[in-house]
Order: sequence, then C-alpha cells, then structure tokens
Amino acid sequence: MKRPVVLVAVILAMFVSAVEATIVTTAMPSIAASFGSFSRYSWIFSSYLLMSTVSVLIYGKLADVYGRKRIFNIGMTIFLIGSLLAGFATTFEQLTVYRLIQGLGAGALSPIASTIVGDIYTMEERAKIQGYLSSVWGISAVLGPALGGLLVQYFSWHYVFWINLPLGLLAMLGITLFLKEEVEPKRVEIDYKGAILSTIVLSLFIVWIVEGGQSFERFSLLGSLMLLLTILFLFLFIRAEKRAIDPIVPMNIWRNPLILYANIVSLLTGIILMAISSYLPTYVTGLMEEHALIAGFTLTAMSIGWPIASTISGHLLVRYGPFTTSLAGGISLAVGAGLFVTMTPTSGPIWAGFGSFWIGVGMGLTSTAFLVAIQNSVPYALRGSATASNMFMRNFGNTIGAALFGAVLNRSITHYFQTFGAKGTIDDMNVLLTSESRATLEESVLQLLQQVLAQSMFVVFSGVFIIVAICFYFIFKIPRGKVVTHDSE
Repeated sequence: MKRPVVLVAVILAMFVSAVEATIVTTAMPSIAASFGSFSRYSWIFSSYLLMSTVSVLIYGKLADVYGRKRIFNIGMTIFLIGSLLAGFATTFEQLTVYRLIQGLGAGALSPIASTIVGDIYTMEERAKIQGYLSSVWGISAVLGPALGGLLVQYFSWHYVFWINLPLGLLAMLGITLFLKEEVEPKRVEIDYKGAILSTIVLSLFIVWIVEGGQSFERFSLLGSLMLLLTILFLFLFIRAEKRAIDPIVPMNIWRNPLILYANIVSLLTGIILMAISSYLPTYVTGLMEEHALIAGFTLTAMSIGWPIASTISGHLLVRYGPFTTSLAGGISLAVGAGLFVTMTPTSGPIWAGFGSFWIGVGMGLTSTAFLVAIQNSVPYALRGSATASNMFMRNFGNTIGAALFGAVLNRSITHYFQTFGAKGTIDDMNVLLTSESRATLEESVLQLLQQVLAQSMFVVFSGVFIIVAICFYFIFKIPRGKVVTHDSE
C-alpha cells in the first residue's frame, strides 16, 4: 500500500466535500441572474447541507460492513454525478435537486476519508495526519468563496460544480488503486428501518431549523407539527435501533463517555464556527466600514490558526490525552469569544482578526483531538460508525448555528429598532455593507443603523461566549488520561 498516495486522495476527497458547501456563495448572484428568479435561493445551500448531514451516519455504518473502498467509491460517484448535472441546470428547481444528489454523495466522503486514515496509520501517526485533515475544513471555509469568485469571473458559474470532476476522479483513482483492505465476508441484517427513520427524523428537524422563520414560523401550526413529528420519529428510531440485530447507529458507542462528550462539544463548536463565519464579515464591513477584502482577511485568520493548532493537537494528544488537549482548545475558544464580545467598531480589523485566529486555534485543537481519540477508543469494526458520529455532530452544529444565530440577529435588530423608536427591518442593514450605499445615507440614518447593528451583533457574540462556556462543562466530563487504543483488533 502506498500510504502517501492514499493520503493525497483522502485530502482531495475531504476538500471537494468541504469546499462545496461554501464555493457556491459567491456564484449565487450569477446563478440567480442566469435563472431570473430568487424563489429557491436558500435551498441551493440547504439542500446540499440537508442530504450530506442526513446520510453521514448511514455511510459510516455501511463502511464498517462492506469496507471503506467500496462505499467511498459509491459516495464519490453519486457526488460527481450531482456535480456534473448541477453545472447543466437551467432552473432553480433543477439545481436544488442536483444539489440534493451532490449532498447524498458528499455524506460518504469526509467520514470515510477520516476512517481510512484511522485504519492505515498508527495512533502516533494518526494524531498528526488527522491534524492535516482537520485543517482542510478551516481552509476550505475561507477558500471556497474566493475560489467561487475566481471561477465566475474568469469562466462561468457552471465551473463551480464542474471543478469537482477532475479532483473527485483523482481521489477515486488513488483510493481504488492504492488502498489495500481485507474485508471479511459476513452475513449482516441490513437495518432498513433504522436508515429510513433516521432520514425522516433528520430531514424534518433540519427543514424545521433552516426554513423556520422564513417559509413558516417555527412555532406556528405547521412548525409545531413538524417538531412533534420529529420527536415522535426520534422515539421510534431509538426503539428500532435498540431492537435491531445490526443497527445503523450502534447505541453502544454512545455509552462511551469519551465519544458522548466529545461529540456534544463538537456539536457546540460547529455552532460557534457557523456564527463567526457568517457574521464577522458583516461586522467588519458594516460597522468598521472596511472593504470586503479586509473582512475576508479577518476570517482568513481563522484558517491560519486552525492548521497550526491541528498539528500541535496531535502531539498534545499523544503526550497528555484528550482532556488536556480539548481543555486547551476550550481556553482558546474562550479567548476568541472574549475578544469578540469586547470588540467595538473602533477596535479595527486587526482586533477582529485576532479573535478569528483564536477561534481557529480552538477549533483545530478540539476537532483533531476528538476525532483521533474517538477512533482510538473503538475497534476496527466500529471505527466507521464512530468517525461518522463525530462528523455528523459537527455538521449538525453548523446547521443549528446558521438558524440559531440568524434568528438571534433578526430578533435583536427588530428589538433595537423598537428601543430607539425607529422603524426598520433586517433588510435595511444591507446598505451598510458597501461604501457606495453608505454614502447615500444621511448621517443621522447611518448612525442609527450602525447603532442597531452594533447592539445586535453584541448579542450574537455574547451568545457565542455563552456556548463556549457550555463547552467547558462538557469538556470537564471527558475522561482524564490517555486513550486505550484498539489498533490491534
């Protein structure tokens, strides 16, 4: 087996999966202009996120049963078919369906790629290599919009999707030719019931989160009915998994306190990551009155801290164990969140960049430590499911974070308009985002809008700080000492 070639293939797979969630952002104006409609705008993002989150747990189990290579290639094939079709879409409805296909395939890529690394490297090597993979997420979050902008400017929006084709095919080629694995034939009972119920539960809940407050009120009759159905199907799913001979989500891995609390913290850090990625650029452009390029640099600081910390995390994990490493990550997140809470419009972009950097350090330390520790704590036969559980919680956190802080910001803006005795909506904030539109405002109106946005952003950053505090509660429940490994099983 040529491990370096397999590693490059794994990194390519992780990159196309992660970057596809953000590369579309800068292409959307061109896509909307091409289709001449905004009716399905939000679902171009949500459809991909929905299917990749829903399918990740199922792929993790299938990889344990049928082998990593086979399921990886199936997932990548589905992803590439969706990418090819998306570039040929002529309506928002078609593009939404093709993004669903993309997401269905993407659910296999990241968890199985990380599982492959867990299989072919020892614990000491694994800690370092998983650090590299973890940093791919941070880099792609920032590189995605820039890459999308370049493709749209110099080619067309179609290439935002077609760029996946050569990269994905190279990844498949590397895995197919150079990954050697021995999959023992075994008779299994396919947990179709669990797969169907898990898909229903997650689909209902994600649609409730993403569309709630937009297409319908979360606690309207429709919203409440969706939430009740989610709870009902969740109960049925848990009962089915307890009775299943070979469950799609093995409940015993969640009884491991390391996996349970590491996954809860991963959920919370996913929420934090989405909040900062979504709203820091708005703060820098709307309140500090900097150009979008400067706002991008403040967010880029996160992708600098993330890979550095991911590399350090591997060494800390081997020497001190997951508790100490994740505690260091929690402290870094607290430093970043503290900088954001105390930030004012006069603090300047360097202050914002420092805050972003420390959030990246915290993400790098925790994500790498958790992933490696979880893989080390289970035998080979459960490694795919355990890895997928962590990936799922992080993705799910991103989904919750986007909806949660979107709702917090909207309500805060409405509240502060009322507090200041003025009429306005969230859409009024758009004029703050460019120097040209700000120049058209009277000074008194500009000050009012900036004051409302500043107060509302303070609420958002305070919410981030509270979630960081909750992280510490669960970090302190993580078992002390080094992880007992199962590499020999």
